[in-house]
Amino acid sequence: MSYNTFGREFRFTTWGESHGPALGATVDGVPPGVLLSEDYIQRFMDRRRPGTSKHTTQRREADQVRILSGVFEGVTTGTAIQLMIENTDQRSKDYGDIATSFRPGHADISYHLKYGVRDYRGGGRSSARETAARVAAGAVAHAVLAKLAPDMQIIGYMVQMGALHLDRDRFDADAIDGNPFFLPDAGAVEAWSDYLDGIRKDRNSVGAAIEVLVRHCPPGLGAPVYAKLDTDLAAAMMSINAVKGVEIGEGMAAAGLTGVDNADEIRMGEDGPMFLSNHAGGILGGISTGQDIVVRFSIKPTSSITTPRRSINSRGEEIEVITKGRHDPCVGIRAVPVAEAMAACVLLDHLLMDRAQTGGLRGRIGQD
Repeated sequence: MSYNTFGREFRFTTWGESHGPALGATVDGVPPGVLLSEDYIQRFMDRRRPGTSKHTTQRREADQVRILSGVFEGVTTGTAIQLMIENTDQRSKDYGDIATSFRPGHADISYHLKYGVRDYRGGGRSSARETAARVAAGAVAHAVLAKLAPDMQIIGYMVQMGALHLDRDRFDADAIDGNPFFLPDAGAVEAWSDYLDGIRKDRNSVGAAIEVLVRHCPPGLGAPVYAKLDTDLAAAMMSINAVKGVEIGEGMAAAGLTGVDNADEIRMGEDGPMFLSNHAGGILGGISTGQDIVVRFSIKPTSSITTPRRSINSRGEEIEVITKGRHDPCVGIRAVPVAEAMAACVLLDHLLMDRAQTGGLRGRIGQD
């Protein structure tokens, strides 16, 4: 098994390689009667699309998505939805020099050790190109959530790039889509741009940290043990290419807190329970509380760089590797829409599981 399928009730299977003729996703578990079109999905694809600024790979892909099944007269039919995205700007010759070499920090060597064969053209299945299919599947999830949980908002943004950190006192959600970094601080964009220009000119790359904020998530999503909402969100983010760490709420910083500091105290508000803080990140015991869900993850620097790095080839000879081609100096930038897509898929999956188990019934507080 290659384990290309994600989810339980809402499931998607991605297929295709970086330099193959096409890639895509088969999405199943979608309720019937949901408005869905290629134009709607394309809005999400365009946010992840390469070549949209000097700060991302200059590979020129339109990322035009086609719906091949599961939609009739503008609405979902309840059957499997097949999505396809053609690759149109491959330059496989750029990778000829590494056909038998292993790029340090890349999945080349682990793929070879596991399978004995690998698609070296752009990394094949290990390429971030695969995430285009996830964004398409995530767009379907967004469409269903818009019908079942219309108040829910899923907002991704960068909080760190290398040595630069977001000043949270200047957080402005309206600025996120107005700059190439998905940065919620318009005043910091120039400094971030200059910083990344320097990294790129040094033939280097840099890591990043992304945060996803989920507002107006219904309470009660998740399960106590093996289907915890935070477990599945963490697994979803960790499955994204180049992710090396995931946090929920306070995350690793919770190790430095006391019980007094960490406890999210509760009072009774006019509309129900009111939490005085959110160290838990909106999830307690694996189940959503109705507070904002906060997920954060780190992305390692792009492994494909033009600075020589020591490695070996498939014959066991020691060599130096320089990776040609078009690569992101900070692959974390385009991870933002991917993270939003994966969050949408997890939340919809759990919403459908909850409807199947409880029918949406909830425990009451403050009522006889």
